[in-house]
Amino acid sequence: MQLYRKAKPCVSLFHHLFRFRITPNSSYPTNHLSTVSTTDRTTTPTPTTSRSVLIDAASSNHKPIRLWPGMFHSPAIYALWEARSSTLEKSNGPSLPKTPSRSRTTIFYNFSSDHMLREQYRNPWNHMRMGKLVEDFDALAGTVAFKHCSNEDGTARPLLLVTASVDKMVLKKPIHIDADLTIVGAVTWVGRSSMEIQLELTQSAEANPNISNSPALVANFTFVARDSATGKAAPINQISPESDQERLLWEEAEERNKLRKRKKQEQKHGECEDTSRLKALLGEARIFCDMPALANRDSILMKDTCLQNSFICQPQQRNIHGRIFGGFLMRRAFELAFSTAYAFAGAAPHFLEVDHVDFVKPVDVGNFLRLKSCVLYTELDNLAEPLVNVEVVAHVTKPEDRSSEVSNRFYFTFGVDPEAIKNGLRIRHVVPATEEEARKVIERIDAENLTLVKKDGNLQAVKDQKCIENTNI
Repeated sequence: MQLYRKAKPCVSLFHHLFRFRITPNSSYPTNHLSTVSTTDRTTTPTPTTSRSVLIDAASSNHKPIRLWPGMFHSPAIYALWEARSSTLEKSNGPSLPKTPSRSRTTIFYNFSSDHMLREQYRNPWNHMRMGKLVEDFDALAGTVAFKHCSNEDGTARPLLLVTASVDKMVLKKPIHIDADLTIVGAVTWVGRSSMEIQLELTQSAEANPNISNSPALVANFTFVARDSATGKAAPINQISPESDQERLLWEEAEERNKLRKRKKQEQKHGECEDTSRLKALLGEARIFCDMPALANRDSILMKDTCLQNSFICQPQQRNIHGRIFGGFLMRRAFELAFSTAYAFAGAAPHFLEVDHVDFVKPVDVGNFLRLKSCVLYTELDNLAEPLVNVEVVAHVTKPEDRSSEVSNRFYFTFGVDPEAIKNGLRIRHVVPATEEEARKVIERIDAENLTLVKKDGNLQAVKDQKCIENTNI
């Protein structure tokens, strides 16, 4: 048995859009939808086109790296760079509004029969290496954003497309390493210079009767467009939803955008303070500091759960704009968070979700990056199924200037092996020792309990109690 988050009501509304591969129509140039496929896998014709095109994750395993910016060790990313390489840059303004189908892109992982591909995504416990998939999610979202900003003639304006944020990703069911999987992405909402791309991961149920066809993971990435010469916000193609489902996705994305702005204003004006909750959280910390011998042995100070690592950002990790690839940062943060949860719990954790991520500051080649992690808090309402919440903060450090700035904050939730819990493993309560730590805990707990619901025909963000369910592996 393994623990998984139950899908929120709003998430279940997303499941009906992504059932397609890239489908060029007669009015849209096929060279603009350039894809790669060198396997024997065939596609099924649809009523609107002679064939359905997809990107094969293993299609570039043995090809030379002439046009790729960095030597990523991900065949999925290799294929995505090739898919972009035939598009030419051309300076002009945004074109007419596009439908979501124009940017819809699919990447296929042939795990069932491609041993080489499967080996690159396998972790030491013979499960899926989630950090690699998160990295691929960002690459696919970037490709979708690139296609949406391209012109009808197969050219693209010289824009900088930057990952601005990632909304919560919740794992709804196990992802099997030996079953084929597909990730589909499309633009669902567009502002003046920003867009939201929704990605959905599903696995094939053909070879494994224990796998259902419902989505295992849904993610929403926000990208912003910048003028490559001035660095200022640049207008992009608008979006024209065609179906009722696409219009619903647009409404939900619009509400998320408003919620993000509201939260920033609340944090700016200090409206999130809760004095009584702060006092309660800091009460136990005073015992640890003043009378450590009398402190609860089932608790631990937050500072005693910390891990960190440092590295220089190399040219092989850059994206098409010469900046460090956002997916690479997410993978490194995930792997540090996993290690932190592992060292804290004393048993191998399993991924449940990653909360909202803001990319505050770009990271450049040559930057000295430090990742610091800690267990923010644990959820012990159900002692048989405890949850461990980990924060990872990325700092861009410049020794020459004696400066250090935060570039990203990541929040991950992990479950613990139920068998280890049955054998007597106990997860300790984490205690914040300072007011700053206590505020972070309150902020994250409140963020965890927000969800979108529809009331009186309108979508609203409300607090909701988290639900947990067991899922067989």
